Amino acid sequence: MSIPVIERVAARESTLGEGLRIRRALPTRERRMVGAWCFLDHIGPITFGPDEGMHVGAHPHTCLQTFTWMIEGEIRHRDSLGSDQLIRPGQVNLMTAGHGISHTEDSPTGGQRVHAAQLWIALPPAQADRAPAFEHHAALPTWQHGGCTCTLLAGRWRGPGGEHTAPTKVHTPLVGLDVCSAAGGDTVLPLRPDFEHGLLPLEGSVGIAGREATDGAEVATSGIAHFAPGEFAYLAPGPEQLGLRLSPGARVLLLGGEPWRDPIVMWWNFVGPSKAHVIQAQADWEAEGEAAGAAASPRFGAVPGGEGRRLHAPPLPWKA
Repeated sequence: MSIPVIERVAARESTLGEGLRIRRALPTRERRMVGAWCFLDHIGPITFGPDEGMHVGAHPHTCLQTFTWMIEGEIRHRDSLGSDQLIRPGQVNLMTAGHGISHTEDSPTGGQRVHAAQLWIALPPAQADRAPAFEHHAALPTWQHGGCTCTLLAGRWRGPGGEHTAPTKVHTPLVGLDVCSAAGGDTVLPLRPDFEHGLLPLEGSVGIAGREATDGAEVATSGIAHFAPGEFAYLAPGPEQLGLRLSPGARVLLLGGEPWRDPIVMWWNFVGPSKAHVIQAQADWEAEGEAAGAAASPRFGAVPGGEGRRLHAPPLPWKA
């Protein structure tokens, strides 16, 4: 059985407006994607002051799905389709941008402790220009395995915990799994050998059985590679299982998918198959802002209840 070769990637720490602390594990210079998963922010955990909270003004997306997994606190999602949904711990919001959508994200009250993972899933070419959509899932498949509680966020799972299918509608073969252990200990997870995988600790620490790659060279002896929040582990296709050693109270996020083969360009909040596609999307967003709801392109639309808060796109890194 193939022994995993583990690539260690440091997440980039940043603060996004109003004190929102994040660690960005995807994309980074070392690793752009894991399957169709093309973006991963670990938010918090952060406790806001009594009059503070998370507030992100209206911003656009194209050719992707936004995926929010809530661990602590609450976030209110509103979008240009008219969706208005509060997401609570243990729940998922999945927004399909397709041709174009805009949305806002806000803490419903001040003083909350917020902990979440926000991800993007790139849409395959046949689905990239589809109509936008939104779905909320308050219940997800959950089971016990090896002293851990496993929650299937996306895709299908077959293993000692049985066969499960997440209700989230995705458009490429992939998997998203939350694994937490109150007492800690060792467990083994089955992997699809045709998938590449990524593992991000969200709480506590985790040891991964395998060989760690250092400066592009594989370490000769197998052992346990230890990872903490802010460190992302990447595994190329091949292994059929993953041995984990979780600290008490540890929580990890496992992502997987078929390696992405199609052209993809990412800039700001846009994903597209080419620079020309992204340039046009940004031009449409800017035109809507200048028209202030008049005769502008209706591609992204307005967010009801958005109070006019609208993010401005940074200058493009290429010539239009």
